[in-house]
Amino acid sequence: MFARAFRVRANTNIKGSDRRKLRSEVAAAFPTLSTEQLAELVPNKEELNVIKIHSHKGEAITVYMNHRNPILFEVEKVLYPTVYTLWVYPDLLPAFATWPPVLQKLAGGADLMLPGVVVPPSGLPQVRRGTLCAVTLLGNRAPVAVGVATMSTEEMLAAGMKGKGFAVLHTHLDHLWEYGDKSSPPTLAPLVTDSAAQESAGDEEELQGKEPGSSCSPEPEQQVDIRDLSLKDRDTCTDLLGEEELPEDRAAAPAEGASTEEQQEAEDSRTPQEQMDALFNQCFFHALKCRVKKSDLPLLTSTFLGSHMVSCCPAGKQLDIKKSSYKKFSKFLQCMQQQRILQVKELSKGVESIVDVDWKHPDIKAFAVPEGFSSASAAQDSKSEDREQVYHAPEIIPLYGVSTKMIPLFQESGHRKGSILSSSEVRNIIINYVKSNELVDEANKNFVKVDAILCDCLLDKSEQDEISHLKWDELLSRCLERLQPLHQVTFSGQEPVVRKGNIEPIDISIAQRSSNKKVTIIKNLELYGLDPQCVANTLQQKVQASATISPAPGAKDRVQVQIQGNQIHHLAKMLLEEYQLPRKYIQGLEKAPKLGRKK
Repeated sequence: MFARAFRVRANTNIKGSDRRKLRSEVAAAFPTLSTEQLAELVPNKEELNVIKIHSHKGEAITVYMNHRNPILFEVEKVLYPTVYTLWVYPDLLPAFATWPPVLQKLAGGADLMLPGVVVPPSGLPQVRRGTLCAVTLLGNRAPVAVGVATMSTEEMLAAGMKGKGFAVLHTHLDHLWEYGDKSSPPTLAPLVTDSAAQESAGDEEELQGKEPGSSCSPEPEQQVDIRDLSLKDRDTCTDLLGEEELPEDRAAAPAEGASTEEQQEAEDSRTPQEQMDALFNQCFFHALKCRVKKSDLPLLTSTFLGSHMVSCCPAGKQLDIKKSSYKKFSKFLQCMQQQRILQVKELSKGVESIVDVDWKHPDIKAFAVPEGFSSASAAQDSKSEDREQVYHAPEIIPLYGVSTKMIPLFQESGHRKGSILSSSEVRNIIINYVKSNELVDEANKNFVKVDAILCDCLLDKSEQDEISHLKWDELLSRCLERLQPLHQVTFSGQEPVVRKGNIEPIDISIAQRSSNKKVTIIKNLELYGLDPQCVANTLQQKVQASATISPAPGAKDRVQVQIQGNQIHHLAKMLLEEYQLPRKYIQGLEKAPKLGRKK
């Protein structure tokens, strides 16, 4: 449900009577919570907000926020706890365990299949079809997902633990989790009695002599073997989620792989910072081996990270340099430069580029491409072909936010300050308001009568005594002008991003340098997903003139392209025809040189 980004439509504070109502609804939905726990979850005086959102599928969802973390969400009048709440009350729901690698698939939107459910020696929790359940990872009682059982416990066992077991609604690492403080699950020991622990310790020696794969129900004493195995064989993640039958040899571990198992067990105990460092190293070597070739150099370091390394990141994971020990990407590259893997230079002030890569370096040659990605050779062979087709113009949609002055006009439709609307939604709201208040002029239906609310929202003080009617188009245009401008940008294969203000156009200007020489300057290419260095290289080849990039004045983290001569004709052809960008998003095309008369 939250595997993809959602749109926030409203954000308001919950007041006293509404808090009491919410507390009673939570008590009815989760009767195991004590009075003290209810008061802690839904406090009387602390900040408690309600947010109205729409999922990527258009579902209307209500989210309740406490201490800046989502604690509950409501869909079709049914309350569900978030992982943040379940970390505080881990026994709130019946819990089913799965293997750690499965979490990546669940966070990506997959449901939990029964082959991926670990059956403990005490048996599965008894649930009915439709019961709300939590999903935990083996060895940790802290839930990482919330889902609904698609069959009862008896039906699961009768089916031989095959088929879909749980429809997953929300997980750790999804977009609802990202809306909070992005904290990691706590480590909570499983509820195991002392006698059971002693039995498992005693049985472990016996299990070492058994044939692997002889038991279909993984028990606590098998936990280490199963976890090591699932990390060793990445294909088992797919088996756990989508296959009806598990491979018979999945539980078999070769004797010579004992050292690898120890290494993988150590990896499981790594800190989040160490795991992020390892992820950066993996994506770094993957990108150099499969995505970058010599003709791409020099390559902006920002492009290398944003386009190449990110595309090598495994599903369900996200690169975040601030969570690594490096803290800055420049420090990470400095470390790689000290190992003589690559060379980074500041070709223009404030802009660093990768200028050389040692593809014969032992670390690059030894890197094995993870399964699920195309091989290095195939990637290199198709590199030039893919590069020509990689750019797709983004979809840009103007949006509008409800401002303070416009609240009276929109509150009847259930919107508040900050609600985000499209132009068609604004139009429908205005039309419904006019019709419901019978403001259409009977004498001329092209005009709308201005009532007190329209007067306060749409008219200036000097106009309030003079204007009593407005045409429909003028009414709508005045309304859009007084709303907060926003825009949504969607790049191919990425989630939509909503930004404040109107998107800045690609700005093309002509400047005069010494000796009366002219140069063409192009700004704001990054806003449209264009790599300034690639644009500069392409232009340089087309017009056979020198092209450079430099920091854009007054714009943080942006650069501008500068090329000798007035090259607007070539730019227009490239931006409009090759990149298929709409003309309205390009400013300065009128400055192209006029074609001289033929003599």
